[in-house]
Amino acid sequence: MITVANTIETSHEDMLHDAQLNLFGTQLATCSSDCTIKIFEILNGTQKYKATLLGHAGPVWQISWAHPSFGHILASCSYDKKVIIWMEIEDKWHNVYEHEQHKSSVNSISWAPYLSGLKLSCASSDGNISIMTALNSECDKWNIQIIENAHQELGCNAVNWSPLIYNRSIYTSDEKEELNKSNPLLLLVSGGCDNIVRIWKESDGKWEENCVLESHTDWVRDVAWAPSIGINEQTIATCSQDRKVIIWKNDNIDTKNWKSRILHTFEGAVWHLSWSITGSILAVSEGDNKVSIWQEDLNGYWICISDDQMAESKN
Repeated sequence: MITVANTIETSHEDMLHDAQLNLFGTQLATCSSDCTIKIFEILNGTQKYKATLLGHAGPVWQISWAHPSFGHILASCSYDKKVIIWMEIEDKWHNVYEHEQHKSSVNSISWAPYLSGLKLSCASSDGNISIMTALNSECDKWNIQIIENAHQELGCNAVNWSPLIYNRSIYTSDEKEELNKSNPLLLLVSGGCDNIVRIWKESDGKWEENCVLESHTDWVRDVAWAPSIGINEQTIATCSQDRKVIIWKNDNIDTKNWKSRILHTFEGAVWHLSWSITGSILAVSEGDNKVSIWQEDLNGYWICISDDQMAESKN
């Protein structure tokens, strides 16, 4: 049974679009159509307001915490075409960098696995994806690469990184295994208004399309690459205006043989997806304000385990 553990009054003056806890669950960030971001401290089941971050001139769609090994860093993206990097310094939040190279709304942001460095991907309605790489620990200098025309028709809605992938099938000796571990594969998945999911791979410093996944029949609203803990199989979840959540699996990342299965067809559009830290449970946010929790059984079928809908999908 899924129950509400706590509620927080954010005092936002307009629609709330995202809420994210940091890795340790000690700070909560929220963002809204009121153009603000709010930070709360979470201690012993209680919350304390800490700050309101001002810098965006339009609705703030999404926020994302960087790994704490880099410090207290938060990224935000907005309808105002900007991505802002925020840093907490001596208990005060500062706007340390603004990325303004997109020509339309920036809809989604995602930090890469921390072992690959401080790297952020950004998806925009201009159809482009940008990759930001921090050049110093102060986060006031960044290298920006642009994947142009990643999703041309009305733009890109979502972006997410793969976990670091160590291809153990290539090398057998301990020496070669260690060499491979020092240079793991890092991929990026995106979804757009062209109804398509695309996988991207960096090659010689440039980002190239690695694979195209086509099964959705309407705008792809979110993409989520599952954490990979001790297994070779890679899993991606995607959701769409077509009311479907699709699970894609590949047991050999060197191939483009992604196999798909419909998790479920919902009553309305599906907007957001989030994996558990083990990659075994998927949370699904629907357009009718419902959140359902799904888990895969031993036969590969997905079962809803939340109170909302105790139905099994065998599509």
